[in-house]
Amino acid sequence: MTTRGHLSWGAALCGALLLSGPLISGCADADRPTDEAAASGAPSPHTTAPADLCARIVAHWSREVLDSGTYGDYQSMGLSNGQYEILIAVVDAARAERERHGSAAARRLIDRQAHRHCADRHRAGEPTGGPWS
Repeated sequence: MTTRGHLSWGAALCGALLLSGPLISGCADADRPTDEAAASGAPSPHTTAPADLCARIVAHWSREVLDSGTYGDYQSMGLSNGQYEILIAVVDAARAERERHGSAAARRLIDRQAHRHCADRHRAGEPTGGPWS
């Protein structure tokens, strides 16, 4: 329905959707691997190894805990029980390091220990106690 040369909301919306259709469908394929990558069995460029993901999240929350001085609930942090145990060990070591050598040294220690502990945790594959172990 038009009135005085103006399109109705429905017609305007329909036109906008038609115009954005190619953009939307073009974006949908952006994360899909190319045929060559899929055929070679190469992982997606966005794949992160479980040990690396563990180290990133443990290091992030270890810095947060070190800076705030308090521990939060491991589930609200998105950590498993095993990752939380790593966080506690890393933060304890980082606090001692901060006392001896300062905050920058403590942050470097967090990165090293998070990577080491998470690599150890995932050395034989995924932890066996389920996703929250």
